Amino acid sequence: MSKELFLELGTEEIPAGMLPVAMRDLERMIRKELTAARIEFGAITTYATPRRLVLAVADVAEQQQRQELNLTGPSIKVAYDADGNPTKAAQGFARSNGVEVSELSQTETEKGSYLFLSKVIEGQAVGAELPAMLLKVVSSLSFKKSMRWKNLDIRFARPMHWMVALYGGEVVPFSYGELTSGNESFGHRFMAPQAFAVTGLDDYVAKAREHFIIVDPAERKQIIAREIERVAREEGGALNVDEELLEEVAYLVEDPTPLCGSFDEEFLQLPDELLITSMKEHQRYFTLADDEGRLLAKFITISNTRPKDPSVVVKGNERVLRARLADAMFFWKEDQKKTLESRLEALKNVVYQAKLGTSYAKVQRFTLLAETLANQLDGSCLELTRRAATLCKCDLETGMVYEFPELQGIMGREYAKIEGEDPRVATAIFEHYLPIQAGGDLPSDNVGAFVSLADKIDTVCGCFGVGLIPTGTADPYALRRCTIGILNILLERNFRISLPTLVGQAVQQLEDKLNRSAEQVTAEVVEFIRLRFVNMLTGQGFSADVVEAVLSAGFDDVIDARQRVEALSAMKKQQDFEALAATFKRVGNIIKGGVTDAVVESVFEEDCEKELFAELQRIQHDVTRLMASGDYPEVLRSIATLRPAVDAFFDGVMVMAKDEAVKTNRLALLTQVAGLFAGLADFSRIAA
Repeated sequence: MSKELFLELGTEEIPAGMLPVAMRDLERMIRKELTAARIEFGAITTYATPRRLVLAVADVAEQQQRQELNLTGPSIKVAYDADGNPTKAAQGFARSNGVEVSELSQTETEKGSYLFLSKVIEGQAVGAELPAMLLKVVSSLSFKKSMRWKNLDIRFARPMHWMVALYGGEVVPFSYGELTSGNESFGHRFMAPQAFAVTGLDDYVAKAREHFIIVDPAERKQIIAREIERVAREEGGALNVDEELLEEVAYLVEDPTPLCGSFDEEFLQLPDELLITSMKEHQRYFTLADDEGRLLAKFITISNTRPKDPSVVVKGNERVLRARLADAMFFWKEDQKKTLESRLEALKNVVYQAKLGTSYAKVQRFTLLAETLANQLDGSCLELTRRAATLCKCDLETGMVYEFPELQGIMGREYAKIEGEDPRVATAIFEHYLPIQAGGDLPSDNVGAFVSLADKIDTVCGCFGVGLIPTGTADPYALRRCTIGILNILLERNFRISLPTLVGQAVQQLEDKLNRSAEQVTAEVVEFIRLRFVNMLTGQGFSADVVEAVLSAGFDDVIDARQRVEALSAMKKQQDFEALAATFKRVGNIIKGGVTDAVVESVFEEDCEKELFAELQRIQHDVTRLMASGDYPEVLRSIATLRPAVDAFFDGVMVMAKDEAVKTNRLALLTQVAGLFAGLADFSRIAA
């Protein structure tokens, strides 16, 4: 027999961003506890609203599973002394398992005789286990920020007001703080605040709906998406779709009701991004556009109540928005009284990072790096790159960005346009922040790409240089995201540069800040980037052994490295690849580091040596030419033709001959064979 386990935690309003994590944690923790307690269970369901966390587990067994244990203790030599009396080791093993030493037996293993215990743990009634289990789950829930309330020695995301805990419809009694679990939940705070009894999940969902609560966030999201589309059509516009905002708003309300408001059209002279950001970040409003994509002076807000007079709520929202947009208009006009360039000097007073100096110093550093990239990759945009790098942080000193930090880059672009800067410079000021998130947009132009790469390389090298290195659990300066951005820009724009060289240049500019040698910092940063590249490539479906084999043979130009990975991955799919890899692994294993001696033909004793040397000479020129052109599929095919001669060589001679000259000559020959693929891949890392 089985029963449903149901838990609801009623609270003050929990911030929207905490709820998805709390739902996942609830499921993970109850799954872990039930499994550890040997309790069979079925599907787990979690829901959340701003005022409640809900957990339901279907088909929870009424009895724990019976457990048979076969336990091996200390060896007989350790368990008994010379007189045959049990030692502390034997006594401790028996005591920890609740038996007497006399109840222990012996078992024979490959290592000798050991104490042994076979025992059965009978399953207990699940109902008796649940109070302690639920208390552990509730008390173990952690949040980014938690609160204490009253004089209670407990913490939670927000103060708790009630707990419902049921097993098969019966209350599971446990206490947390001053609360004791029961079977009563509460409805919507304003529209139906009264209590209602609960017997299980289905009953709870139905009664909650009657009390103006949609407990499933996915359903709330569907309702909101459908309703804002409907309202937008009725208002003669199209919705500016924003999945991130839709997801957030779904966790802000329990009973969503869309309302449409408007604002003065004079505010439409402000940049669209400014209007959209102001309405989204501060008010959680959805915005509308006309058929040509121009922003409309309207917005949609999601109310958590069903107002008797919607116009009253709409007017309140309009009043708040009008004040915000009036502030934005003020900053917009005031900021234009000074040019971006005139704000550069003020960056000397802005601390970028305590150990790395000011934002002005950072701009000076990455401007030089950006110029280096432009000179190397596209000299025609050198001046534009220098200008964009110089101006790209100046909007940090504007009133608008001070008020709306999320608009940095956007406002710089808009002010640059107004000041008559080259359009590519204006675009680069915004795009140098890209990508903002994983999979996000990348710079669309070389100018923005050069500045973005330079800024990000300086950030990574600077943080490593002063010891601000990411750990497994913390990356406060987002260096992993920064590095992924660097790699994606290089790959997207097909930039052929030496990453270690660029990193070395960046580190050199930071020399007066470093807390260890420039060489060490450079090596650490390059390895950090290499590991991110490994993760990126394996995440794209390339096998880990191929990626490691290629990058171990050389990680300098990421375009070149990716091409080698693609070529080797394609060859690995061929039927005879395993034998080919085994042959070249054998070459590497025998020569170790190789020898520097030249091959002397007159020392050859066997025909197989001469034939291998002849084949090697035949393909060396082609391989060198193909490697230079980056035609790695052909390089691999050419090297593969050498395999029969290498196999015949191994079959025909003993490499480690007694004659030192013969041995050295054979090692020199194999060293030349290994040299063919030295810059391509380390075949010893290919999995069998």
